[in-house]
Amino acid sequence: MRRSTSSVLAGTVTVAISLALAACSAGSGSTPSSASSGASGAGAQGLAVGLVLEPTSLDFTKADGAAISQAMLTNVYEGLVKTDQQGKIVPALATSWEVSPDRTTYTFELTDSAKFTNGQPFTADDAVFSINRVKTEWTPSVAKAMQVVASAKALSPTRLEVKLSKPSNDWLYRMTTRIGAMFSRTGVANLATTPVGTGPYTLKEWKRGDSLTLTRNENYWGAKPYFQNVTLKYIKDANALNNALLSGTINVIGVVTAPEALGQFSGNEKYQVIEGTTNGEVVLSMNNARAPFNNPLVRQAARHAIDHAALVKTCWGGKGTLIGSMVPPTDPWYEDLTGVAPYDVAKAKALLSQAKLPNPAVRLRVPVVPYATSCGQVVKSQLEGAGFTVTMDQLEFPTWLSDVFKNGDYEMSIVAHVEGRDLRNVFGNPDYYIHYTNPALQAVLAAADSGPEDQQVAKMREAARLISQDAASDWLFLLPNLMVAEKNITGLPTNAVTDALDLTRIGRS
Repeated sequence: MRRSTSSVLAGTVTVAISLALAACSAGSGSTPSSASSGASGAGAQGLAVGLVLEPTSLDFTKADGAAISQAMLTNVYEGLVKTDQQGKIVPALATSWEVSPDRTTYTFELTDSAKFTNGQPFTADDAVFSINRVKTEWTPSVAKAMQVVASAKALSPTRLEVKLSKPSNDWLYRMTTRIGAMFSRTGVANLATTPVGTGPYTLKEWKRGDSLTLTRNENYWGAKPYFQNVTLKYIKDANALNNALLSGTINVIGVVTAPEALGQFSGNEKYQVIEGTTNGEVVLSMNNARAPFNNPLVRQAARHAIDHAALVKTCWGGKGTLIGSMVPPTDPWYEDLTGVAPYDVAKAKALLSQAKLPNPAVRLRVPVVPYATSCGQVVKSQLEGAGFTVTMDQLEFPTWLSDVFKNGDYEMSIVAHVEGRDLRNVFGNPDYYIHYTNPALQAVLAAADSGPEDQQVAKMREAARLISQDAASDWLFLLPNLMVAEKNITGLPTNAVTDALDLTRIGRS
């Protein structure tokens, strides 16, 4: 048997970026034990973080949109396990675990100290309830990752057994994401507005259209976070977001929506600028179930029509990484695939001619978030240069979720996919909004998951190359982690690579 030997660690540091992007990478500075005076923003014992996208609901079991996980996961809800600052799976509510030699049975030892904010103790029965509920009650597509679980059983209040129907190299990692969140058996009646978790924070107030405030859970079983209150302030306009920091309304810009404006902060001793990477792939989505992108020649033409280097320079201040597929450099199976579809307008036109569609008409329907609207204009121009006829629609994010994501009423879109290791969910699921169907890809993904562990990397690289060569979509660039904060804010991350905006390590010197 293999046993986890990691000790229970403090929460990883995160500050969100772009489409509710979250971070979990190397923090800097220390976390003081008590609040100091002289704070701006949310007050002497508070922190205010400026973000772009507000959650449409607080219930990530029923609603999509990464802004929900950003606010709720790790802060209000905890899982059995989580990822540390290097991406390693470490204990959370589970103190350790064993895996059977055939890789189908996981036995978790659970903490006996955690309580939900409704006063109920966390036990293995709650873990069983939470795992089974993903399979029976959750509606987002990410819930499919739990279908590999054959059974979950409480062996004692602090001992949990989970049996898989087959080996899965991916399942334990998925338990670090939102599907691994633990819920109270008596606390799921109104998750959309009244979350009940075991985490270091609890919901204080949600002012729809403005802000969401969390307050410290004084009965938290682990290390208490530094700030008594944290307000997530939702500001869509880039100038207003910058001005909020300059005026002291917020302490941190968690998402820099105008990279060209960084200069006004980088030369100012009052502020610190942080630049790192994320796992937020900005995808030029193509609806594979609808003409003209049900034709692979047209999809390939669209990829060759995009000058990615020029696009990033024009619409995102030259910040960001070109990747060429659905794998960021922080994933174990990353491979630079930018050479699969190089910029070549002549080739794009030839492919459209070969498809007998020299001037295909498409709607580019993008959410009203800065990277999508700014880069959408560049994409529109470049596609039209290759012969496409493009109409660009800008949709408020709830409308985008309904029309594009849920109902598939689009030909092309632009959105950042921020959930970790999401190639399987985005392209291996024909029901997902891209509607990409490829039995060969599904066979490779199945082998990567259930085959020998030492073959997972090679198989996932094969999968990434397959979707890139088939032009299942285009990958414009990988979002950078760009943040600005007051100089005395500590514990901020360099990279952003998980679903959660973990507030527990952020402090003030």
